[in-house]
Amino acid sequence: MKLPPLPTLRAFEAAARRESFLQAATELGMTAAAVSQHVKALEDWLGLALFERRPRGVRLTADGRELGAACSEGLGHIARAADRLTARNSMARASLACMPSVVTHWLGPRLPRFRAAHPEIQVSIVYPLGAQTPDEAGADLLICHGNRPPGRAERILPAATRPTCAPSYLKRHGPITTPADLMNQHLLHDATEAAWQSWLAARGVQGPTPAGPLYADFNLLVSSVLSGLGIGLCPTALISDHLATGRLTVLFDEAADEDKAYWLLSGADLSEPAAVLRDWLRVEADMSPATM
Repeated sequence: MKLPPLPTLRAFEAAARRESFLQAATELGMTAAAVSQHVKALEDWLGLALFERRPRGVRLTADGRELGAACSEGLGHIARAADRLTARNSMARASLACMPSVVTHWLGPRLPRFRAAHPEIQVSIVYPLGAQTPDEAGADLLICHGNRPPGRAERILPAATRPTCAPSYLKRHGPITTPADLMNQHLLHDATEAAWQSWLAARGVQGPTPAGPLYADFNLLVSSVLSGLGIGLCPTALISDHLATGRLTVLFDEAADEDKAYWLLSGADLSEPAAVLRDWLRVEADMSPATM
């Protein structure tokens, strides 16, 4: 089997996945120059360019994307196999693939309760990276968002979104008593303006949707809402703790995305620790504050 030097593959895979030598260096604990040298050595070994070097960074070539995908898949298989082998001789483990927004606003504050109740189980939280099943994510369990997915899926939280702001914003810009009042407010958008356009149109509010910042990530949007910078369409269940403490307030009960939910998917043949985590997640979801 003819393989390139393995250290170069590891450095290249991280650089390709992040499309950044600097971010790959941070992940691997080396310098950006060292990552660049590894990538150059691999390019020399292959006889082709894997990245386009630009003044403000690098960009994968078509060949680089093909090899990067293969490296990620291969190294991922090795990592998961190593995890399974080492788990046999260490403490019990359960892994959950979960979106950062769910971890930040709902799961994270509750995890200390799981550790207190089950100190013998080590929980591993990983990015789902677009996975549709726990197996694709290399995890025991997966929490995803949207319409009901195939497989062993159970609705864990509703995903209905409602106009939400901080009390400080309402104090400065209120009162806001009708949906039409939102046309004169600072609306914050999650990725596109489509969600606000749909919500307003469903309430009979016509006209161009007020322009406002677009956020590529819900964590960025909700941080701005918490800071009092504007009004966002937020999933009420996900921010239930903020609502319960008064850090955020829902302006209108009418919701969008009522057909969607956060779903808990279980892999086949769950280990006992993973089953314990699954059951605990069910209980925590049932105990969450009322979400309208």
